[in-house]
Amino acid sequence: AEKVLGYDLLSLCLEGPRDELDRTRHCQPAVFVASLAAVEKLNHQQPKVVESCVAAAGYSVGEFAALVFAGALGFAEALYAVKVRAEAMQKASEAVPSGMLSVIGRREANYKFACLEARKHCESLGIENPVCEISNYLFPDSRVIAGHLQALQFLQENARKYYFMRTKMLPVSGAFHTRLMEPAVEPLAEVLKSIEIQKPLLCVYSNVDGKKYMHSKHIQKLLVKQVVSPVMWEQTMHSVYERKQGTEFPYTYEVGPGKQLGATLKKCNLKAWKQYRHVDDLEDKEAAET
Repeated sequence: AEKVLGYDLLSLCLEGPRDELDRTRHCQPAVFVASLAAVEKLNHQQPKVVESCVAAAGYSVGEFAALVFAGALGFAEALYAVKVRAEAMQKASEAVPSGMLSVIGRREANYKFACLEARKHCESLGIENPVCEISNYLFPDSRVIAGHLQALQFLQENARKYYFMRTKMLPVSGAFHTRLMEPAVEPLAEVLKSIEIQKPLLCVYSNVDGKKYMHSKHIQKLLVKQVVSPVMWEQTMHSVYERKQGTEFPYTYEVGPGKQLGATLKKCNLKAWKQYRHVDDLEDKEAAET
């Protein structure tokens, strides 16, 4: 990874500084590499799990890791594409004061109407073509809304009107998965054209529509579209775990930093979550201490 990126990713992950690691240009390669490192750990500890795996999915940049795992992309080429994607998305973020707001709403919440009113508010402030839209579908009654900061502030101030129970600004620098990321489309499209993409050896589900990737051109097209499209994670969970009544759910392993995907799975499908495990990419504490 260090050869591809041109900096020491391992020491940045382990020693920081934290604010540098949190920057989009460093964070995305770190998540990608850490996810695949956790796969290696799982393969070392329980090779049968990896051998018998039937499907994979990744959240946002994690989709690149899922495609490497499934044999569709090579590690070094995928990491280079992630580097280009991360740098282009950081640049797009710096062009407009924007962000992402995590929202948990009541059943009555109308997210699209709230976004429309927030855009109108931005227009009244003189902002041309304001952006405020759903960028992530996480689980029932939970969305991430992204766009101009003024729109997100308006939603926070009027949360009760829109039946939002909880709102929280996410620690990111831009409105990912919205049209504010359009400047990142061309650089990523160019690099993906130069990379050899194979048909995945197992099912990989796309963030764009929650469906399985069919062939290499499909992967190339949707990985680019993903940058400016909402992440359909809730819909993906339904696709992955759809099965006949009475059929057992498979084991699910979340590989890499954090357990957020496990938390969303619990809200989407409690029965499937009961077979969930998390694999961290750090050394086991007991082993490290002895």
